[in-house]
Amino acid sequence: MIPLGHFLILSAILFAIGSAGVFMRRNLITILLSIEIMLNAVNLTFVAVGRYFGTVEGQIITFFVMTVAAAEAAVGLAIVIAL
Repeated sequence: MIPLGHFLILSAILFAIGSAGVFMRRNLITILLSIEIMLNAVNLTFVAVGRYFGTVEGQIITFFVMTVAAAEAAVGLAIVIAL
């Protein structure tokens, strides 16, 4: 079994890549993709901690975050197309 620390390190690296993309890029689509990477890093953390403690709350929260991410992507792409 992979230790929790490995998942948290991977999640931190993904979050850092996403935040660097948000702060360094000017293209709106690239910024939206970077935010999606950050949300996926948070999802990885929720699932890893939930698995570590043996509960399903992390997976339930991940479904809610994925729903919000899908809505954010749809609204963001609609704004880009409108511009």
